[in-house]
Amino acid sequence: MDSSYGVSKLLLLLFLAASIATALPENKPGSGQINSNSVLVALLDSHYTELAELVEKALLLQTLEEAVGRHNITIFAPRNDALERNLDPEFKSFLLEPRNLKSLQSLLMFHILPRRISSPQWPSLSLHHRTLSNDRLHLTVDAAPSPRLKVGSAEIVLPDDVIRPDGIIHGIESLLIPRSVQEDFNRRRNLRSISAVIPEGAPEVDPRTHRLKKPAPPVPAGSPPVLPVYDAMSPGPSLAPAPAPGPGGPRGHFNGEAQVKDFIHTLLHYGGYNEMADILVNLTSLATEMGRLVSEGYVLTVLAPNDEAMAKLTTDQLSEPGAPEQIMYYHIIPEYQTEESMYNAVRRFGKVKYDSLRFPHKVLAQEADGSVKFGHGEGSAYLFDPDIYTDGRISVQGIDGVLFPREETPATEVKPAAPVVKKVAKSRRGKLMEVACKMMGSRFIPCE
Repeated sequence: MDSSYGVSKLLLLLFLAASIATALPENKPGSGQINSNSVLVALLDSHYTELAELVEKALLLQTLEEAVGRHNITIFAPRNDALERNLDPEFKSFLLEPRNLKSLQSLLMFHILPRRISSPQWPSLSLHHRTLSNDRLHLTVDAAPSPRLKVGSAEIVLPDDVIRPDGIIHGIESLLIPRSVQEDFNRRRNLRSISAVIPEGAPEVDPRTHRLKKPAPPVPAGSPPVLPVYDAMSPGPSLAPAPAPGPGGPRGHFNGEAQVKDFIHTLLHYGGYNEMADILVNLTSLATEMGRLVSEGYVLTVLAPNDEAMAKLTTDQLSEPGAPEQIMYYHIIPEYQTEESMYNAVRRFGKVKYDSLRFPHKVLAQEADGSVKFGHGEGSAYLFDPDIYTDGRISVQGIDGVLFPREETPATEVKPAAPVVKKVAKSRRGKLMEVACKMMGSRFIPCE
């Protein structure tokens, strides 16, 4: 009786051991095999496809297989629309970058608890639970107006959505982001501007100052140029025009060449200013330089002499090298002026001096006969055809004479009318000595 009972007990133990031995390899940690009824298989086959794809991209399948083999897990799975539409695209691209693999893994492990928690157990559990990422999650119940289960800041919208022997899945409304991942994202976003080295060329020397050129700060489109107009002009008529170093660079904010062509065509169609147009286009490179200045944000006012005034120029005045350029430079004002603005200025102030591109000479303007008169004395010119062309960047005002800067006359020597007789001043005595001499007479030597 006893022997038969012992044999039957031994056989039962051997049967149970064989059964356990055949069942263990399926969930053995590190074996790489899981049961077809596992919660991981259910996650991959569920409607939480976005989360399943992130798990595969984060290379977490092996880690989760080991966790399932050791624990009965709980997965908080955000819905697909929470990962597709409600997630910041910049944050999503940050998670998918290969260098941020650790952040993605921490984020996903933050949604998994190494214990099984079903919805009926929720109110009786402690508030804090440690996740597989070694962080803590807060499980709460919001009682108003109706009881709602919450994990962290996300609400449980599908409690006990997927139930399996080795785990359970709860559907949540939004993604849970641990503080470490959020700080990593903020750090990368703040340091993005200095994370890459921008290749730069060799330093350049400014030919005007013989110093290294400093990169100009960014200037908004339409802002006035940073440098004075004289620094943006070409070095001289004998050299090729230099690019204007204004805020526009090669991508000018304004199409200066088109605007210069427009005003030259306007001069030709207006009539009486063919000589001025011919000098700008054929005899000089001023049209190109003016177009470059306007492209860089500068504004110009051109005092254009008519053909009758240009015909009075002599050969000597035009034969010197660079003479046409210097004459035209004196007729270009680096401001935007119209007939009304200039007339109001001379009416109010009497005389106004405008800067010209022929530095340092200025153009004098004053009121005369109800109009604006430029220049000095016999070399003056009147505003004859006002506002021939005005587009907000270039203003062309027709005048009836050619202006020249006033030459400085040498100081004349003044001859004296009569020879100057030098007087020798007597040495002044002290007050006490004079009084003593008057009292004692002038017979003593000190008094003589």
